[in-house]
Amino acid sequence: MTVPRQPGRIRPPAMRSILFFQAIGQMMITPGFAMQEARIQLRKQGSPDEWATPLLASGSFAAMFDIAKRDVDMAVVNPSGALTMGYRGKGPFAEPVPVRVVTVMPSEDSAAFAVTEKTGIRSLADVKERQYPLRLTLRFQRDHGIQWYLDELLKVYGFTLDDIIRWGGTVSYDPWLPMEPQRLERVKNDEVDAMFEEATDNWIEKAISLGMRILPLDEPVLSALEDVGFRRSMLHKAQFPSLPADTPTLDFSGWPVYTHADVDEELIYCFCEGMDRARAVIPWEEPGQPLPLETMCKDSPATPMDVPLHPGAERYWREAGYLE
Repeated sequence: MTVPRQPGRIRPPAMRSILFFQAIGQMMITPGFAMQEARIQLRKQGSPDEWATPLLASGSFAAMFDIAKRDVDMAVVNPSGALTMGYRGKGPFAEPVPVRVVTVMPSEDSAAFAVTEKTGIRSLADVKERQYPLRLTLRFQRDHGIQWYLDELLKVYGFTLDDIIRWGGTVSYDPWLPMEPQRLERVKNDEVDAMFEEATDNWIEKAISLGMRILPLDEPVLSALEDVGFRRSMLHKAQFPSLPADTPTLDFSGWPVYTHADVDEELIYCFCEGMDRARAVIPWEEPGQPLPLETMCKDSPATPMDVPLHPGAERYWREAGYLE
């Protein structure tokens, strides 16, 4: 394995910037600190040029449009299927976006579509057929990946969120994550009868205990969505004992760090090198463990990769010994 270059004397401009980066990192892990996303810009010291190389450390799906326009040079999205959709020019993208992968943070997850048993709904197809007035709770972040997934999913089933409202239902964008008690409390209090979400480990068992059913997705729908760029997944009864059976659904894995194909190769190489140096202190889903970089440049269930690596990333991961 290639040993990453060791930094030389740290110059004052870098010291000042590192102070901010490290302090902000500590702010973000402080309990109760609400601001969890960052936008970073770089430039050479003393340069008269405009600030360049915007890096958007946000899970916003919409950043792909900024990448396409070169308003942003690097961003993060969750899940990997969102990036694939942009790469293929599917869904909301009128044409392919020239995105490339830098690395994929491991995160194995699925989406789940839950309705209360008393609705009698056994498939999303029933919602359209019965024009059922669902009272649906969704994630408050309008550009979160689950919203875009849901738009594409409902499109294949032949209806939209607006149709649900037209049929007398409601769609509320609630400020609680699926694992927070206030969210499922709305189901318990009969304020809503459907919740479409990710982070399934945190809420499926609780939802079923409140009388909810996790809807299986139909095979033709899954096939159509694979063409868009999504992967299928399975909610296994072995993992969720309250499920009546294994339940087919959509994969929601991976946090790709991505860039535009035309971004400078050396910049991306150096970014990967910096991540390698800091792998022991960068937090991920396994607290206290160093980043598993040997898996973060290859396709796996936790790091789906249906988009090519950027040449700078591929060169670094190969030279460092993480790629054969």
